[in-house]
Amino acid sequence: MEEFAEEGTRWPIVVFGPEGCGKTAFLRQAAAMLRDLGYDVFYLHPLDRAFSAEVDDPDVKRLFLDLVRRTLEDGRWGRLAMAVFDLTREILRRRKVAVIADDVFQAIGLGKAAYVKGLLNMIEHPQYKYENMVVLVATSEGVSRREIGRHRWARLMPMWNMARDGFM
Repeated sequence: MEEFAEEGTRWPIVVFGPEGCGKTAFLRQAAAMLRDLGYDVFYLHPLDRAFSAEVDDPDVKRLFLDLVRRTLEDGRWGRLAMAVFDLTREILRRRKVAVIADDVFQAIGLGKAAYVKGLLNMIEHPQYKYENMVVLVATSEGVSRREIGRHRWARLMPMWNMARDGFM
């Protein structure tokens, strides 16, 4: 994680693996570490209804939490996922930012795996200069993993918590 924090990510990192393998624990630890290392962090986990904007700008935090509240009321998860692009553009004018999305494809739909392409565009073609950006996404969906991998929008990283003997 410290490597990502020092340099940022060159493309979104998509962690995939079966349910219960530790993806959520990893992302939560990553969010805490990145915040400790001076990053503004957006964390989205729609299935657990867990959202946070650990940012220094109170207006950005208030806007994010208002979007979360509205999304919880009307269930339009795609709007919230896309709003993170706009919010990070505001922050990117100033500092380091991390976007961490856990099981977001189950909420916005597997057909929206192109969401990762939008995250990649934030890294490759930013509207504003930024010091560093880290993007971490987790999915247990094989379909979303295949869709993302087929386009080379992200670096895919498997996560597995079972010893080889147990698997066999």
